[in-house]
Amino acid sequence: MEWGDVRIFLAVARTGTLGAAARSLRLSHPTLGRRLRALEDATGQALFQRTADGFVLTEEGTAVLSLAEQMEESALAMERRLAGEQQRLQGTLKVSSADWFGAYVLPPVIAEYSRDYPLVEIEVLTGTRLFNLAQREADVAFRIVPFEGPDIVQRRLIHMQYGVYVAASSSDPVDGDGTGERLIAMDTSTGTFPDIEWLKRRFPNASVVLQSNNRNVQAQMCGMGLGIAVLPRPVGDQIIGIRRLDLAEDPPHREIWMGYHRDLRRLHRLRAFVDLAVKHLAN
Repeated sequence: MEWGDVRIFLAVARTGTLGAAARSLRLSHPTLGRRLRALEDATGQALFQRTADGFVLTEEGTAVLSLAEQMEESALAMERRLAGEQQRLQGTLKVSSADWFGAYVLPPVIAEYSRDYPLVEIEVLTGTRLFNLAQREADVAFRIVPFEGPDIVQRRLIHMQYGVYVAASSSDPVDGDGTGERLIAMDTSTGTFPDIEWLKRRFPNASVVLQSNNRNVQAQMCGMGLGIAVLPRPVGDQIIGIRRLDLAEDPPHREIWMGYHRDLRRLHRLRAFVDLAVKHLAN
């Protein structure tokens, strides 16, 4: 069985439809369907049950799923190892981070890197999703929590300070009260945020007017006078139209971690980027 056939089997098993699997593999819908039928014909087994809701693994398909995943891990490990042996500073480098980090912290690093290594194409992937380093969804990632897994090389990079901001034209809220004030908060559906919990305790009588999982949205709405926001200092200090409050207590800081898969530790274009990130950001 070829690895390409296994990739198709896994994509259909994970997405449940031919269309979604085809998009994930960048294949046409008819091509993927034809190759899946050929795979089932070659094995002599029906690996999926076709239902109105999509493709569901049969008992035979379920029995080989773990073996297919093992084959995938071996193929990805080979890909990472071969990529890690590349010595030329060219190719593609995928960098993952939160939206605000990519917009307000990484630009000086990326600008210098691009000037020094013009043959490397940089992809900056931002958002709340944690990209999988083992599957090479990203080559290097920046997160506010440590990485999990023994195969990740990581280091604490930044002791990130946060501040409390209001619109430049707004008056100072009463510290420790918040009566009549409104708060701009994080969407907590994906977890808790110490800075947001601190903000609510700091202004216990204030009401939440807006929740967003995007710090850029929070900063812009703060500038429109919508309410009080707690933001990473690199964001808040660069946004025109808002000002930082001088309170008796600062919001809790967060640690920023940088990580990459150990199989890529000899990839020169990655090492060059990591070195620049440390040069610009480490504290």
